[in-house]
Amino acid sequence: MTTKEALHRFEETVTHYMHELDQLSLNQLKQKPSGNEWSIGQMVQHLINSALNMHLRNIDQCLVQSQESQVSFAGKTETGTALFARGSFPPVRIKVPPSAQYSPEQPESKEELIQGLYTVIQRMKEIGPTLERASKQITVPHPSFGGLCAEEWYLLIEMHYRHHLLQLDRLKSWIVNE
Repeated sequence: MTTKEALHRFEETVTHYMHELDQLSLNQLKQKPSGNEWSIGQMVQHLINSALNMHLRNIDQCLVQSQESQVSFAGKTETGTALFARGSFPPVRIKVPPSAQYSPEQPESKEELIQGLYTVIQRMKEIGPTLERASKQITVPHPSFGGLCAEEWYLLIEMHYRHHLLQLDRLKSWIVNE
């Protein structure tokens, strides 16, 4: 998939999230199936935070290294290679133990979530055209997937948002109507 195709698909996925957010109250967005699971609001916060604070930041790091001609090539892990060959995460739940640094806060408002999603779209639009000049040899390591170049980090954002659609559907089934 090209970065333009990824951006288009990403925008479609974010539009779906926004439609879902529009259908739910803030209280419903904060409902959790159990104490150690996330609410829909927390899941959306996770998507926004991971894109802004990890994925896009790592793209920037790859681009800066490219401009400075620093080579830091590290290949993908077997898991990372399989992920990119498939073009998506496997359709399974990925559980990370709850922690203060990883578990997102509950949203303060629906507007906070919508603005965050718009911010990610804007950053994706801004950075997309710069990827053409990025070296595929410059990588930043992902904890599970190994060294990813700027373009792979970009594609990962789209795959990550698409993967969480499964969680969205599962969480919606737990929501108590008001």
